Amino acid sequence: MSSSRLNAVAIPEIRFNEVIEHLRFNFFADEPLNRGVDLCQKGDSHLELENHCLATLKQGYSRMLVTEDGTIAGLALNGVTKKGDREEAVRRLEELDDEKFKIIFGLLYKVSEKVDLFEKYNTEELFECRILSVDEEFRGRGLANVLMADTVDVAKRAGFKVIKADATGIYSQKVFEKHGFKTEAEIFYTDIDDKLRPALPHRSLKLMVLVL
Repeated sequence: MSSSRLNAVAIPEIRFNEVIEHLRFNFFADEPLNRGVDLCQKGDSHLELENHCLATLKQGYSRMLVTEDGTIAGLALNGVTKKGDREEAVRRLEELDDEKFKIIFGLLYKVSEKVDLFEKYNTEELFECRILSVDEEFRGRGLANVLMADTVDVAKRAGFKVIKADATGIYSQKVFEKHGFKTEAEIFYTDIDDKLRPALPHRSLKLMVLVL
């Protein structure tokens, strides 16, 4: 799949460090919940978030859009969650000292608890689109939609029945909706502490699902 000479490809381990560097400058500080709690500044590293990203990359389903010379234009970090994984993740989260990170992932786990997707869709595992990120230099070209279409194709070819996403901002929500995702659960930002609340136009955290 290509868009203006960009190609969507798997992310080899040799490029994991480049992916993390891309995220430091194009995602970590800008993602609505991260910005709401002031998790980090543009270009900063963040240990727990980077560990989360690396664990996802190692699962082998993530994709990147690259130019002809190999420059990363955008990323879709995709992973798999199995039944029982969330409970273990919640336990590990409680052991961390990073309070801001705990607030963010506490909200993500809270919205997931609103509906048992494993039972509802009779599956033991869910394909997850965890992060969509487009480099600042390449924005405004519809690349998030290219990445999403590619991600859906990857999930289908791998035999998954359901894709889920925790959509934290209005822009990602629009991308998911365009590709047929439906909202299964929602937490409105007016219901959380205003000191931690993402700024408008972001209004809610949505648990979104696409049945394949």
